[in-house]
Amino acid sequence: MSRRRQKADEFRHLADDIGPEDGTDPKDFHAKPWNAPKQASRKGKQLCAQVRQALDGAFAAARDPVIQATSVVGVEPAPHSGRLRVLVAVPPDVIAQHAVEALARASGFLRSEVAAAISRRYAPELVFEVVPG
Repeated sequence: MSRRRQKADEFRHLADDIGPEDGTDPKDFHAKPWNAPKQASRKGKQLCAQVRQALDGAFAAARDPVIQATSVVGVEPAPHSGRLRVLVAVPPDVIAQHAVEALARASGFLRSEVAAAISRRYAPELVFEVVPG
């Protein structure tokens, strides 16, 4: 058996013309439909609506004036209903970084308020994202 290395020109006859799928990720080509990110089900959307109502009340009952000034824009599963992403709008006179810090301090209180308002075995984890309002 020869130990010489084959040159790239010797393999050209094995290559085909460039096609539309060349340069794409092979993982996308072999992706299964059941591995795709799942859309929120009816129950997931119901849970998000309940959490939003609970957080509206909890924001009003909070002691921190920064949290009282914020409002819930939306709640969505991220990536499932065990963790919920809460979009919070801050008014222009409140610095967004102060709102993030206040929400981080009050996250335990807010999660307990959500747990009291919904009927699930485990309260979902809340991830807050501040958007300009």
